[in-house]
Amino acid sequence: MRLFSKFRKKLDLKMPPAYVPEGHLVYAIGDIHGRDDLFAELLFKIEQDRHAHAHDCCVLILIGDLVDRGPDSDRVVERAAGLAPVFDRFHHLTGNHEECMLAALNDDLNALKYFYRIGGESTIRSYLRDDALFNDASFEDLVELFPRAVPRHHLDFLGRGEDMVEYGDFVFVHAGVRPGDPLDRQKTSDLRWIRGPFLDSKENFGRIVVHGHTISDEPELRSNRIGIDTGAYASGRLTAVALSGGDRWFLATGKD
Repeated sequence: MRLFSKFRKKLDLKMPPAYVPEGHLVYAIGDIHGRDDLFAELLFKIEQDRHAHAHDCCVLILIGDLVDRGPDSDRVVERAAGLAPVFDRFHHLTGNHEECMLAALNDDLNALKYFYRIGGESTIRSYLRDDALFNDASFEDLVELFPRAVPRHHLDFLGRGEDMVEYGDFVFVHAGVRPGDPLDRQKTSDLRWIRGPFLDSKENFGRIVVHGHTISDEPELRSNRIGIDTGAYASGRLTAVALSGGDRWFLATGKD
């Protein structure tokens, strides 16, 4: 499987002026994919950074795909579920991997097989925490074992995921938006899964779209979007964009 997207292009740094509401300091974290070690490291950097910037309201947005591929999806969800009291406002978006996980937990053998194939194997392992049990289990066994291993509060947390969040001139989604469709008429499937039509578009979407889902070596800045999925599960680099007034900057693991 190719790690980095074929949609890598020269960065378009000529972004139009865009602002978050006065007094807001907004952080959005890209796809974590089971790397709780990087998640903890980046949250520490955000905690340090927020004290260096005056604000009345500090917002954290998790862009989706908390689970799969990395080794500790269960711990990522546990950490994420406890973040609301730490920030003035907290949002977590439903990524395509959360969508598939929730379907796999619904006594659906085909959904579980698909989830397993796209990276869910590591998520199931993380919740079972018993390699011998996992290795001996058939898919039919996992349909029963997996839901029993996921705590109720994790299900409740994942079930509260949002599909779109707006702050000022920015809109935050997991995958992207469908060009030509107004933001208030976007399909859930596009918000969680779209790639090519969105990534290739130069359309003005009415907001700068902050998204994950498609991996790039560094954050992608275009005239209409900011991509912040830097392939944390394989690269070791988990990225957040920070927004205050008309300023934007990036924080990442593995960087001072």
